[in-house]
Amino acid sequence: MRWVRFRTPDGEIHRGWVHEGRVGRVHGSPFDEFEREDLRWPLDEVKLLPPVTPSKIVCVGRNYAAHAAEHGAEVPSTPLLFLKPPSAIIGPGDTILLPPQSKRVEHEAELAVVIGRRGRWIPIDQAWDYVWGYTVANDVTARDLQRRDGQWTRAKGFDTFLPLGPWVDTEFDPSDALIMARVNDEVRQTGSTREMVFGIPQLITFISSIMTLEPGDVILTGTPAGVGPLRDGDVVEIEIEGLGVLRNPVRAEARPAA
Repeated sequence: MRWVRFRTPDGEIHRGWVHEGRVGRVHGSPFDEFEREDLRWPLDEVKLLPPVTPSKIVCVGRNYAAHAAEHGAEVPSTPLLFLKPPSAIIGPGDTILLPPQSKRVEHEAELAVVIGRRGRWIPIDQAWDYVWGYTVANDVTARDLQRRDGQWTRAKGFDTFLPLGPWVDTEFDPSDALIMARVNDEVRQTGSTREMVFGIPQLITFISSIMTLEPGDVILTGTPAGVGPLRDGDVVEIEIEGLGVLRNPVRAEARPAA
């Protein structure tokens, strides 16, 4: 099932499900009992919103060896974690803003795992039971600030620096899916989820040994090699084979007047 959050033409916001280009409302909790209505709206007549509203976004750095190599960094011996704030999230079609504080903002195509059950100290052989589904993510990064600061909060945390969507797919197979980033139809990144250094069960077990994972929380699983700059006027697309395409325009954000 593909879950969405959407705004109808009259401005109402709902959870819903998507099938064959149409959207229907869903009542209840996606993590508990729910009831689906019939498919009512054509997909192109609603506004898709970020499909989840997580309490936290836990990200994994250097989880693809080739990406670590392109930055001259070693592959970590344990997962390298950082956080992005929920305020960074935008949905499909929303605009990525290039902040005036940075001169080098880059795309990072990633598979996002959405947690479906509350868990702490999750055993690795039970980790899959805590996954609700998967979505497409762009871990937008101010690369110059990342290098300058020595830690990644500012570089990763600007508003609009986490496009998510277009939906959460609960049946997606993440074992060997092609990940691709395109900018203005030019292919920049390609890789496969099979190339992760630390697999999804390992990540869930490791993260849950540090912090409680809540339903709706998001884990970004790392990016393949090929990250590159975004500029004013670009359109960036992140595609994961069998999961979907996340498309966002890019615009320079003006510094506010003093």
